[in-house]
Amino acid sequence: MVSPHESFARDPWHELPAELAALIRPRIDGIATDMVDAIRAEVAVYRRPVDSAVGRDLAESIRRAMHQFAELTERPDSPQDHHSRHFRHLGRVEFLNGRTTDGLQAAFRVGARVGGRRYAELVHAASLPPDLVLPLHEAVLVHINALSNESVKGFLAAQLRSEGERKRARRALVERLLETPWGGRRPPPAALTSLAGPAGWALPRTVAVALVRPAGRLSVPGADDDLLVSHRGNDAVVIVPEPDTSGLVERLRLAVHARAAALGPAVDLREAWLSLQCARLALDRRAKDEHGLFVRAEDELAELHLLRGAPIGRLLDRRVLAAFAGLPRGRAARLAETLEALLTSWGRTAPEVAQALGIHPQTARQRLRRLDALLGDRLSDPDFRFEALLALRTRALSPEPN
Repeated sequence: MVSPHESFARDPWHELPAELAALIRPRIDGIATDMVDAIRAEVAVYRRPVDSAVGRDLAESIRRAMHQFAELTERPDSPQDHHSRHFRHLGRVEFLNGRTTDGLQAAFRVGARVGGRRYAELVHAASLPPDLVLPLHEAVLVHINALSNESVKGFLAAQLRSEGERKRARRALVERLLETPWGGRRPPPAALTSLAGPAGWALPRTVAVALVRPAGRLSVPGADDDLLVSHRGNDAVVIVPEPDTSGLVERLRLAVHARAAALGPAVDLREAWLSLQCARLALDRRAKDEHGLFVRAEDELAELHLLRGAPIGRLLDRRVLAAFAGLPRGRAARLAETLEALLTSWGRTAPEVAQALGIHPQTARQRLRRLDALLGDRLSDPDFRFEALLALRTRALSPEPN
C-alpha cells in the first residue's frame, strides 16, 4: 500500500521550479474563489451559500490543497501527513452529512481543471519555459488523485465505523427486546428508543419473533434492514416488525429455504420475549430432521401453553389420575382416552364417547362404568374435570412414564 507521503511525492514536482510556489501563494484566495464558483455551479451537492458550513468547508479545503501544492513545488519530498489528515477528515464529514463520494470526486475534478488552467496562466505571465506546462498539469492530476484517495479513505473509515456501531446497537436492541421480564419488569420505552436510533430501526407497534434452525447466514432480500437478527447457539433469532401488515413474514418464509423455522405470535413490542418462547417451544417439539418447515406458533398456543408447564402437568397427572396407576398399561391407556372423550363431549353419553373413539357403544358403556367405579363422584366435580383434562392433554403432548 502506498503511504500518504509516497502518494504525493511523485516525479512531476521534481520537474517544477521552486519559484512557482512564490507565484501561487499570493494568488491562492483569488484562485480558490474561482474554484468555489465553478464547483458550486457544476456540482449540485455543493450549491450552498458560501457562508454555510458546507461553503466554508469547501473553501477551506480548496485553500489547503493549494497551499499543499505550493509546498510540494518547493519541497517535493516533504512530509504531507498533516494535509492527509485533513482530507481524510473531509471524507468523514461527507459521510456524516449523508453525502456520497460522487459529489466530492466531481468537486475535485472541477477544482483540478480550474487550478490547472490558472497555474498555466501564471507560468505564461511569469515568462517561465512553456515546456513546464506538461509536468505542471501532471502534478495537478497526481495531486488531485492523491487528495481524492485520502478523502475516500476517510469516507470508508467513517462508513465502517458507523456500520460497526450500527451492528452493535442492533445486537444490543435485540438483547434488550428479548429480556425476560422477571418480576414483571419490562424495558422502558425510553431505553428502547435510545437503542433504536443508533440501530437504524424504527420502533414498531407490534413484533413477531422467528427462530430459524440451523442458524447459518440468513439474508432476506429487500428486508435485511427491516429485520433484527441475532444468533443464539444453533438458532437464528429474527425480530419481524408489524408482522400482520408489513409483508416481511412471507419474505422470511421464502428466505428460510430448507431450514426449519417457527414464527411466534404478533405481540406488543415489550413482549417480544414471549413471542420468542412460543417460537422455541413450537420448533423444539418438531423432529430434529424436519427441514423446509415453517410453523406459526399462533396456531397452537394451547399446546404450547401445556408444553411450557409440562413438568407441573405431570405432577397433576400423578395426583388427579392416580386411580389409573395400579392398572395394566393397556387398560390404563384405554380408560385415559375414554375419560378424555367423556370430558370433551357435550352430553357425556356413551354414544358420543363411542363415536369419538370409533368403538361400539356397548364397549363405551363398559369403559364408562369402569371409570365411574374408579373415580366416583369426582366425575361430576368441575375442578376435577378441568384438572383431569389438563393432565390428559399434557400426557398426550409429552408422554412419559408416570
